[in-house]
Parts: sequence; structure tokens; C-alpha cells
Amino acid sequence: MMKLVFATNNQNKLKEVQEMLMNSIEILSLKDIKCFDEIEETATTLEGNAKLKADYITKNFGYNCFADDTGLEVESLNGKPGVYSARFAGEPRNSENNMKKLLSELENKTNRNAQFRTSICLNIDTKQFIFEGTCKGEILTKKQGEKGFGYDPIFKPNKYDTSFAEMSSKEKNKISHRGIAIQELVKFLKNY
Repeated sequence: MMKLVFATNNQNKLKEVQEMLMNSIEILSLKDIKCFDEIEETATTLEGNAKLKADYITKNFGYNCFADDTGLEVESLNGKPGVYSARFAGEPRNSENNMKKLLSELENKTNRNAQFRTSICLNIDTKQFIFEGTCKGEILTKKQGEKGFGYDPIFKPNKYDTSFAEMSSKEKNKISHRGIAIQELVKFLKNY
């Protein structure tokens, strides 16, 4: 069975990805490989941050691995929070504060179009591959739903009447930015 490290400390992301990957791949977390380092996300792009994390694990721990970075890009805010989505309201990182800040910045705006974008960097057998996923939608005026994480309660994907936080993980994984990027990764690994 192929072993791949998913370079994340986010247990929600880990669970989401494990649900989507086929049984022929064993996903190891950073905790599984005893990596407790804080990997700095200092790049100015999602792709750059995904590469930084994947390269750090490959270089320091010697594993085939993949890492992702995800951003919420809001049209009327010129793509913000983007690469700074997780720390939009500052440190410590807090989803509630991030949502409050975003909703307040959109208070008088009629254009609420947004997209989630995920970049995945896979390091495997000394080669590097990038996979992308995008989900377009809009920012709601208030939170809806209890499931999911991050900005899920205020993001409604196009062609749906519910927020990500109102969907089952199975439903969300089919259409989400991360779901699409992971599907690309899985397709690639099946033929690798």
C-alpha cells in the first residue's frame, strides 16, 4: 500500500481528505511522522505555500508527501483574504473572527461573489506536481449551518441553496475546491 504524508496539522482537512482517498493509499499525518514543527507559510501564493510545506517534509523527513493551501477569494475585495484566509483577522487564527471581519468588510457591498481555491503540491519520487481546484459561489450575509470549518457557514456554492456548513461531508467533497483538487490528485496517483 502506498504511504503518503499529508502535510497538515488541521484535523478537519485530514479527515476530509482521508474520506476521499481510495483505500490503496495510507495517509499519514504530521503527527504520525513525529513532525511537530511549525512550517512557516511565507509565500505570497497558494501554490507557493503548498510547495513550501511539501518540500519541508520531503527534505527533513524523506517522505513522499502532499500539502495544500486554500484561500477564499472575494471579488469585491480584490481577491482578499486569499493567501491570508486562515489569519485574516490576525493571530491567533480563529474562524469566528475571520468570518466576522469578512462580513463586516462586505456589509455595504452588493457584489458578494467569491471562490474558494485550493492548490496541492505533491512530491513523489523526487518529482513535483501541482493540482488545483476551484469552487465558485457567494458570501452569505450571516452564518448558516453547523458542519464544516473555516468559512463554510458563510459560503454558498453556485447552483446550491445551502452553505458548505449545511452539507454532509460527502456532498461537500464532491463539489468543493479541495474535493476537486484531491480528485485530480487521486486520478494522477491511480495512473502513477
